[in-house]
Amino acid sequence: MKTWTAAAAILFACACAMAQTAPTARKSCDDLKTEIAKKLDAKNVVGYSLDVVDKGKESSDAKVVGSCDGGTKNIVYSKSAPSLPKSQEAKKH
Repeated sequence: MKTWTAAAAILFACACAMAQTAPTARKSCDDLKTEIAKKLDAKNVVGYSLDVVDKGKESSDAKVVGSCDGGTKNIVYSKSAPSLPKSQEAKKH
């Protein structure tokens, strides 16, 4: 009887663990993109872009920073070209 109870407890624990992770696996791309942007902004990162692309369609110069929509899409981080301050931009013209 103890063996049966232990086996049932293990199966129940595994089933509960799988039930808890399955719904969170599919995250909205917009939600994840917003979360990543907040983290980058908190670290004072500037001059970047975050784009949602189909999985496998990333460009070589972009870094995958997240996966969303059930793993069918990726969020990629690209560094933007640094922009000149307005005072220097006016002198250039």
